[in-house]
Amino acid sequence: MGVVNVTDDSFSDGGLFLDRDRAVTHGVELAAQGAAIVDVGGESTRPGATRIDPELETRRILPVVKELAQQGITVSIDTMHASVARTALENGAQIVNDVSGGRADPDMARVVADAGVPWVLMHWRSVGGDRPHEVPPYGDVVAEVRAELLAGVDAAVSAGVDPANVIIDPGLGFAKTAQHNWALLHALPDLVGTGIPVLVGASRKRFLGTLLAGDDGEPRPPA
Repeated sequence: MGVVNVTDDSFSDGGLFLDRDRAVTHGVELAAQGAAIVDVGGESTRPGATRIDPELETRRILPVVKELAQQGITVSIDTMHASVARTALENGAQIVNDVSGGRADPDMARVVADAGVPWVLMHWRSVGGDRPHEVPPYGDVVAEVRAELLAGVDAAVSAGVDPANVIIDPGLGFAKTAQHNWALLHALPDLVGTGIPVLVGASRKRFLGTLLAGDDGEPRPPA
């Protein structure tokens, strides 16, 4: 999966692809380099980012989604807003990537169920609160993330989503410490063992550079 952030404040490339043509060119390049899916998002979820309304998010992503889909590229829409997901799906997107795990918008499950498309449910325990990136207390982070993801899957299926269309994501870096992230990576076989497809978003995450710092202690730069 390659990522195109059509935003002005994403953590690694904010502002680089806010222009439609640059965003489309980047998406085409990612596909040419081997990305089976190009994930298009219009709202940053980095710590401290300001939420935006669905109308602005739609204006950002729609022309990019349409053009990439018209070029035969499999597009996923990264959004927490059901209305944005619906519009993207109507214009060629084939997957919904929801970092809230279905918790941000109660209408998302119905949109996904009606469209019959894959839905990525990511784990983010603090989403929806006043401090979404504040790390909550964990006992056994692996067991708790696994249980909460499976609860989200059950809720999605109960809402009419085809179980075969559900994908889970442990949410590396989302209200988790570096140690939490490494524990989850080490325990990926536990998630794979559920029989549910697993998506992992680790690229350019800060914990990689911090825990793999050089001999001088300096964090490694983003890849």
